Amino acid sequence: MSQPVADPSSQTVTLGATTYRVQALERDQFTVLKAGIPVGRIVYTFGAANGVPEGDGISEDELTAIAEAWFAALDG
Repeated sequence: MSQPVADPSSQTVTLGATTYRVQALERDQFTVLKAGIPVGRIVYTFGAANGVPEGDGISEDELTAIAEAWFAALDG
C-alpha cells in the first residue's frame, strides 16, 4: 500500500490513484468520501487515529492510513 498524502487546504487525501474528500463532522471526527459517496469515518481519540469503514468501498487498514495522514497534516 502506498503512503497517503493529505492536503487540508483542499480537504483531500490521495492514496494510490484515488483522491478522497474529507468532510468534518465534529471536532476530531470526519467522514471520508470517494466520488461523493461516504466510504467511512476517521476519528482521533485517546491519542490515536482510527478508520471505520462503512461498507466494502475501502479497507480498515487503508482508512486508518488515511486517518493517520490526515491528523498528522492537521497538526503539521
